[in-house]
Amino acid sequence: MTMLDSVLSFLGLQRLPAGADTTLPGESSQASDARTSEGGRRPTPENQIKTIYRQLSVDFELRATIMDIRQMDRADGRVKRIHNRVARDVTRGGLVLLQNDPDERIRREWETFVRRLQLNRPEKLKSDARGLLMEGNLPMQWVLDAAATVVAGVRMPAETIRPNVGINGRFTDLRAAYTQMDLTAGAELASFPLWQLTMARLDPDNFDDLSAMGRPFLDASREIWRKLRMTDTDLVIRRKHRAPLRLSHVLEGATEPEMQAYQDRVEANKDMITTDFYLNKKGSVTALQGDANLDQIGDVVYLLDSFFAGTPLPKGLMGYTDGLARDILEDLKRDYYDEVDQLQDVLAWVYEFGFRLQLLLRGLNPDAMPFTITFAERRTETMTQTTDRALKLKALGLPQSMVWEVMGYNAAAVEERRTSDAKHYDPYPEPDQTGAPKVKITPGNGRKGESATDVSHAH
Repeated sequence: MTMLDSVLSFLGLQRLPAGADTTLPGESSQASDARTSEGGRRPTPENQIKTIYRQLSVDFELRATIMDIRQMDRADGRVKRIHNRVARDVTRGGLVLLQNDPDERIRREWETFVRRLQLNRPEKLKSDARGLLMEGNLPMQWVLDAAATVVAGVRMPAETIRPNVGINGRFTDLRAAYTQMDLTAGAELASFPLWQLTMARLDPDNFDDLSAMGRPFLDASREIWRKLRMTDTDLVIRRKHRAPLRLSHVLEGATEPEMQAYQDRVEANKDMITTDFYLNKKGSVTALQGDANLDQIGDVVYLLDSFFAGTPLPKGLMGYTDGLARDILEDLKRDYYDEVDQLQDVLAWVYEFGFRLQLLLRGLNPDAMPFTITFAERRTETMTQTTDRALKLKALGLPQSMVWEVMGYNAAAVEERRTSDAKHYDPYPEPDQTGAPKVKITPGNGRKGESATDVSHAH
C-alpha cells in the first residue's frame, strides 16, 4: 500500500480506478475532476428546481429585481446618490499593481493592459462598480484580437446571462459555461467558455452553487422603498389639502338666492387678497386654521431609518444628521469603510483574472511571479489620515515597500522614481540609512485617545 492509499484509507476514501466516470446527473465529464471525492448536490432543493427551468431561459426573478433597482435609481435621488457614492468610493485612486519581487515584464504588461482596457479612466471603473451594485453580478467578457491579446473587458447585462449549470450546481460544459439570451425572441445569442466570461457575484445564496446568481445591494430594501415613496406622496397631498387657512361664513336667516349671491361675490375675488367682508344682516366670518399636526412625521422617519438600515451608507452620511451623535456616526463610517473594502476586493478580482489571462496568452506563468491587483485607496480616508497610518506602520517596523503599498503606490515604481530623481536632480544623494526619517508613536496622546505620531529627520 502506497502513502496515498494510506492517507485515503485514513480519510475513509478509496482510490478510483483510471478512467472511472464520477459525473453526477446533469453534469458532463468536462466539468468534473475524475479524481475528486465530492458527492451529493450543492444547490438547495428549491434552487435545483429553479435550475431545471433556467435551462431554457434566464432567471426572471433576478431580472425583475434588477428592473426594480433601475427604476428606483431613476426615480429617487437618494437611491442614485447611494449607488454613485459607493461606486465612487470603491474606485477612488484607480487600480494599482503590487509585486513582492518587482518584475519589469509584469509591469510593462500591466501598463499596456490598463491602457487597452481603459482601466485608467474613472468612468469605466465607476460603471463596472455601479453595475455590480445594481445588478448584483459583474459578467465581464474578455475580448481577444487576432493576435490573441486581451483588448477589451466588456461588462455584459447580468439579467441576460444564463449559467449553464446542472442540478448538482456545477457547469455542464466549461466550453459553454455561460449563455446570453435574447429575451424578446427567446433565442440564444452567444455562448461563452469559462475563460472568456468572468462572473463576479455579490452575496449569492451559496458561493459553491454556480447556479446561484448574486443579489443587488438594495434588493431587500425594495418593499421599504415603495412604502417610503407612498408615504412621501401622502405627506404632500395632506399638506396641500389640509394646510391652507379656511373661512366659515355664517349668514343667519339668509335665503337661498341671498346665499348664492353672497357666495358668488366672495368667490369672484378669491384670487385677490381679501381683508374685509361686509354683511347687511346678522352673521359672522370665522377663520379655520389648517392642520396643526403636519409636523408629526414619525412614520416617515421610521421608514427612512428602515430604508437606510438596508443600505451600505449610514443615514448620517446622506445628510440626515438630526439627532445623530458624532461618535455614533464615526462607528457607522468604519462599518461603511469595511463594506467598501470588500467591494474593492470583489471588483479587483475580476480585473486580476483578466490580467492573468493576458499573461498566459503572452507565455508568462502568473503563478511564478506573484502579484496582486488592488485599488490604490483601500479606505475612504483623507490624505492626512492615510499618511498617519503609514507612518505608524513604519514605526512598528514594517518594510518600506509595504508602507508604500498602504499609501496606495506601487513600491517598485516609487523606488524607480527615487533612483531616477537622485540621478538627475540631486548631485549629492544621501544614503537611505542616513536620510530616512525617524518615526515615533505616543499611545493615548492623540485625538479621541488614539496614538500621536512624531517624525524627525536625522542631520
